[in-house]
Amino acid sequence: MSFDYDAPADFFAARSRKGGAIRYRRFDTAAEAICLAIEEIPAPMLIGVYLQVEDERFDGDQIRELYDSLAYPFARAT
Repeated sequence: MSFDYDAPADFFAARSRKGGAIRYRRFDTAAEAICLAIEEIPAPMLIGVYLQVEDERFDGDQIRELYDSLAYPFARAT
């Protein structure tokens, strides 16, 4: 799969019961959005989130796959 980590991205999250989820945020690069999603949002809250990059939409599981990819440009959290 070819994915442009440098493309602008829109990040959408479902509203949590406590209102603490990020609902919408625009990122200069998809890599930044992926980093936020995986490193800052608890895994159970990834259900209902999606990333829009150009004409493609990625759900929480697909965002995890992009983060785990060898092509991911940032160092991963340990």
